[in-house]
Amino acid sequence: MKTEQVRQVRRAALAAGVGAVLVGGVLLFVPDDKGAAALGPEARAMAAVGAGAPAALSDLTALIRERENWLRTHPEDGQAWAVLGSAYVERGVAAADPAYYPMADRALQRSLAVTRGGPGEAPAKDTGSGGDGGRAEDAKPGKGAVTGTPEALVGLASLANARHDFVAAKRWGESVRAQRPEAWTSYPVLIDAYTGLGDYKEAGRALEKLRELHSGAPVLIRAAEVYRDRGWREDALAKATEAAAHAGSPAERAKALDTLGELAWERGEPTEALGHHEAALTAVRGRAQSLAGRARALASLGRTEEATRDYQSALAKLPRPEYALELGELYDSLGLDGDAQTQYETLRERAERARGNGVNEELVLGRFEADHGDAQAAVSRLRAEWARSHRSMEVADALGWALYRAGQSREALVYATKATEPGRRSALFSYHRGEIERSLEMYGPARRRIEEALRTDPHFSPLLAPKAREALEALGEPEEGGPQDFYGSGPEKPTLERRELSPPPQV
Repeated sequence: MKTEQVRQVRRAALAAGVGAVLVGGVLLFVPDDKGAAALGPEARAMAAVGAGAPAALSDLTALIRERENWLRTHPEDGQAWAVLGSAYVERGVAAADPAYYPMADRALQRSLAVTRGGPGEAPAKDTGSGGDGGRAEDAKPGKGAVTGTPEALVGLASLANARHDFVAAKRWGESVRAQRPEAWTSYPVLIDAYTGLGDYKEAGRALEKLRELHSGAPVLIRAAEVYRDRGWREDALAKATEAAAHAGSPAERAKALDTLGELAWERGEPTEALGHHEAALTAVRGRAQSLAGRARALASLGRTEEATRDYQSALAKLPRPEYALELGELYDSLGLDGDAQTQYETLRERAERARGNGVNEELVLGRFEADHGDAQAAVSRLRAEWARSHRSMEVADALGWALYRAGQSREALVYATKATEPGRRSALFSYHRGEIERSLEMYGPARRRIEEALRTDPHFSPLLAPKAREALEALGEPEEGGPQDFYGSGPEKPTLERRELSPPPQV
């Protein structure tokens, strides 16, 4: 077969969502990740993106170049537009470059327009720096079905998740599920959307359906993440371990090992976490997420100089605002105020740039403002997030802490309770709730929460873990005979009925 003919068929295969390999002059089509090692970079990226798996940055770049070239001469290919848009999303996530998101939006909207019979449009040459920061006219998913390829609709859901617009992601994902309930591709994006909205039961149901329809390391990793949120630590560990053993690519193995590292770090086992992240770096050299995970473990072990180097390397490769916040707080804990302020300014700049490309970074900005800026501004940001139905444990915890820092402890306790209810064992959440209870003179519950935080992870934060130990020392030991003032409301001994905490008021 002539070289140009092979290229044409390979392009057609990619447009149809399959890989193609030339072996002994025969073109073989590979519809799944079997034999992925034999595929070229474009097909490897296609297989990964199609399976909801992590893809190598170089493979994504090759796939984007391939789809752009194809679409210049085939602008009516709606499937290829969907592939290009999804690849832009993954490229933006993989490089923490939100400038790719407007490009993804335009490509995915073009896929919908072409499917409806609208005009096509050849893509502009990708410069790697993104578009003009604007957004294409959105086709809003409503009560009726949205016409378009499932790949385009899933791509739009992935884009919404990447922008932290979980309400839109839920709508796009549910639109695909309504049209094709047995197509597994809608369920990963729905898991992410439901988690961002704090609907952990629906996330669990979506996971159950995904596991019925599909298998592989990416599904196991998602199972580990869902189980962690429910507080099922052993189950999460088992699934992440299984994912690492069954990974189909170095990128999948690194992701699974990083998940194991995160689970170990949250359990207060930094040495074990360090080993997992170093193994991930062996699988994928220089992986930014692994560097950041190793930095956290090194900081917990007191190896702060190595930790700062890893954070700096991670930020150079993947400039996420949350990494800048973590490094800034590490500098703060070391008394390096100037270096800390540099990182905080970096955080603001990157969050602002992301906002210009449609990304919602209010959670990380609210966390930053609560501890290092204007607590009342943090409350305003996080209240707005709650009003958007972004009611995850992370938002509940951050809003509760911001309210406490702003002097509104009574209301803060409502949200801190919501953060600790779903089941995840988080030292940070426990500490925040304990400090809020201490401010309300609820000394018994406060002591238990802060003890729980330090028992879960004695080094959960370079700034806050020392404060937790100071708070516990200030609380002292409980009096002999048990607490006499459980609620901090008077000297009387509480009745049995009063010991039972009533549920927090509805928000």
